[in-house]
Amino acid sequence: MLAQVGDQALLFVEVEGDAFVVVGAGAAALGFGVAPVYDEVPPDLVTACERHSLPLLRVPVATPFVAVGRSLYGAIADASTRDLRQISQAQSALASAAARPDAMPAVLHQLSTHLGAWTVLIDAQGRDLFSAGPRPAPAVRQQLLDLAVRTMSRSRLARAGRTQPPTAAAEHHAGSRLTVHTLPGREGSTGPLVLGIAATTPPTVVHRAATGVATVLLSLLTSPRHALGTDSADAGALVRLMLGASPADVAPVLLPADAPPGGRWVVVRGHRARPEAGSSVPVGGDPVQLAALGTALSTSYLGLDGDALRALVPGAPSIDAEAAARLGWTLGLSAPVATVDLPSADTQAERALRRALATGEPVVHHRAEEQSVHGIVDAADARALARARFAPLDTAAQPGPAVLLETLRTWLALHCSWDQTATALQVHRNTVRHRIGRVADLLETDVQDPDVRMELWFALHWLPGERQQD
Repeated sequence: MLAQVGDQALLFVEVEGDAFVVVGAGAAALGFGVAPVYDEVPPDLVTACERHSLPLLRVPVATPFVAVGRSLYGAIADASTRDLRQISQAQSALASAAARPDAMPAVLHQLSTHLGAWTVLIDAQGRDLFSAGPRPAPAVRQQLLDLAVRTMSRSRLARAGRTQPPTAAAEHHAGSRLTVHTLPGREGSTGPLVLGIAATTPPTVVHRAATGVATVLLSLLTSPRHALGTDSADAGALVRLMLGASPADVAPVLLPADAPPGGRWVVVRGHRARPEAGSSVPVGGDPVQLAALGTALSTSYLGLDGDALRALVPGAPSIDAEAAARLGWTLGLSAPVATVDLPSADTQAERALRRALATGEPVVHHRAEEQSVHGIVDAADARALARARFAPLDTAAQPGPAVLLETLRTWLALHCSWDQTATALQVHRNTVRHRIGRVADLLETDVQDPDVRMELWFALHWLPGERQQD
């Protein structure tokens, strides 16, 4: 006798004192070999199978057992192939739905179609946010919502107790099979979201696979930031800026939830070298490189303009310099600053980038002078001295006082190296020499004198806009 075994109920049949045990639920049929023990199928077995609606097959004497097994394994392989094909189709449909503008409703619709069930996205208060498919009776819907709320409550208690929170739960109600799957929630949010499913048939391997894919996609779509896109906080901040709010008012919205009061920012300036022929480093706004760069900088606040980069890193930066270098980037980082000092930090990052380009280092940090002569002088007197010292440059003709000051600053920062200064400013070394000569003439001083260089370096740090105001 041959039986395909299921996983739910047992069927007990006694024939002439011998006990035959068949797993009833899920069994496709029962095959009975009439030889050599029996000449015909026992009537008691026929009656038992009829009573339990289990198909009964009489296997002819000439049929070898290996043929039955081969047919069974072939049928199982065909069923497995069919399942894999349906899983692939479901995955493709769900992925396409996730790329639509109405991604969440579209994913729920595709999941409902492949499950033949009602699918719903539920918030922490048990509210139906989006749903798709045939709606069940009100009592069934309410029980599903209640199950979702209970599961989320247990999830929050488990997190508070530092144990593994439940991720799914199931119940039966009036012929409906109810399941819920929790989606990861954002820190500080009111709670996670839940995917609810109300079906009238037992889940199959295809249903389970489709539900798993849908859960992952919905988790990404409801995460604070996915694929380096923007979340509601970013969009809200942009709207406020466009409507006239100041950066200082908007910046707290963009900082992480666990950032301390008066959170700090680091400004990043970058330059990407053009790859050599055959290089694998992409150029332009390649989304893969953009995602990799955002990961290396630990931020999604990136601004690319050709081969130039400006970025904002909230909180203390965790920069993967090696990853940025592999992508072809040279970076300059400012010191951590408050929002009101972002313009100064941008200047710091730009100068750090110039130093990095001149020295060949992949990343250069702005060097703060916490213990220096700047800390023991009166700020007002130092600023007045700086303005007076460089006042003669105000009348300079082309290239103008700003260019001359920046050339002097870069030259002094790079230890008066003509070649490194030319590299940092992307000009010819003779242009650097000419500009420094102009500065020396206008200031009527000898820039080759170390004492004069020290005085000029000190004064440069106290020009308006150079230092952050306490």
